[in-house]
Amino acid sequence: MRHPLRDVPGPKARAIIQRDQAVLSPAYGRPYGFVMSHGRGAYVWDVDGNQYLDFIAGIAVVTTGHAHPQVVKAIQEQAEKFIHISSDYYHEIWVRAAERIAGIAPFQEPAKVFMTNSGTESVEAAIKLARHHTGRKFFIGFLGGFHGRTLGSLAFTARKAVFRQRFFPWMPGVVHVPYPNPYRPVLEARPGESQGRAVVRFIEDYILKNLVPPDEVAGILVEPIQGEGGYIVPPDDFFPALRELADKYGMLLIVDEVQTGVGRTGKWWAIQHWSVEPDIVASAKGLASGVPFGAMISKASVHTWPAGAHGNTYGGNPLACAASLVTLDLVEQELMANAARVGAYALQGLEQLMARHPSIGHVRGKGLMLAMEFVRSRTTKDPFPELRDRVEQYAFRMGLLTMGAGESVLRMAPPLVVTEKEVDEALSILDEAITLAEREVPA
Repeated sequence: MRHPLRDVPGPKARAIIQRDQAVLSPAYGRPYGFVMSHGRGAYVWDVDGNQYLDFIAGIAVVTTGHAHPQVVKAIQEQAEKFIHISSDYYHEIWVRAAERIAGIAPFQEPAKVFMTNSGTESVEAAIKLARHHTGRKFFIGFLGGFHGRTLGSLAFTARKAVFRQRFFPWMPGVVHVPYPNPYRPVLEARPGESQGRAVVRFIEDYILKNLVPPDEVAGILVEPIQGEGGYIVPPDDFFPALRELADKYGMLLIVDEVQTGVGRTGKWWAIQHWSVEPDIVASAKGLASGVPFGAMISKASVHTWPAGAHGNTYGGNPLACAASLVTLDLVEQELMANAARVGAYALQGLEQLMARHPSIGHVRGKGLMLAMEFVRSRTTKDPFPELRDRVEQYAFRMGLLTMGAGESVLRMAPPLVVTEKEVDEALSILDEAITLAEREVPA
């Protein structure tokens, strides 16, 4: 075995985990006992000195890798000037960050930016702006979607029942429809019709005729690629058709790019793979290489609310703005192209793994947003979560951090600095982990 199984977590990690369990909320879900000490680039080390390849990057957050020297320097230099001033006042680095973000917005018209602290807050801001601008009440969301856990974004989140259990009532007015999944079609498509077109037809023929009047729908909130739902890439004709539907009835198209944005898929925004302009973008995660930072970006013509209609205390924090400016420069200069090139290389490697392992039913992704789906049989496509979980654990013990998604999907979202050599190492670990798991878990 090239990658021996390690006895992890080690003694120092176990001691910290025990302390954690005594004082931290049990609401946090941890897939395995990794206790971080430090990181460099695509590698991290635990408190016992074990080295790991980080192929989840804080769930697509650490865009420029761990402790990128330019990001660290920018944070240090800003911290020496001032760490916080609330959004009731002005500061130049806030303006510079907004100018930079507006400059990469996926709109032809000018953009306006509302800065936040997280993805769920960006989604909440998008919901409020859509209602305010349109004067309408309802929204359309998608089954399998994940948009956050606060009560507005939770109204759209439809991935696991536990996310909603005992939290009703959340925000009213959201109707859910299937997300087009080419590997697992939900709706019966007409001859020559893709799942994408079938979903849009379902919205128009059933939802808008039977559940919500179209002139009362403020917007459609959708992930360009579903994240927590299983890294599902929709058919190419889905977003053009959805844009046509939104335009037909005066609805806003709101894309949740919290996990997919900032170069991760090889473009600034995943929606750009389909040459579609949204009206509002929710962003966070990779926007500042790990410093909490988010943005709700909209077309200027949509950003019509007055002073006092929305606000926060920490949005546009100077440290986050400084980190974001460097992050966006690095993404533009090299990392977005690296995500496209190395991501294509990694996807080919996953396809080769699939050829060797019958338990892999499907591999997919764009750029460095990659996934493999485990099944009991490629014929029946029955999900195989037990095997996925075992692969995840074996990979951890061999030195690779990954994370589950969907019902039986293993997702990978490494830092955008990752190299082909590091991809080869990760694929080798996955090959051995899958082999061991297939031997132990009967289909």
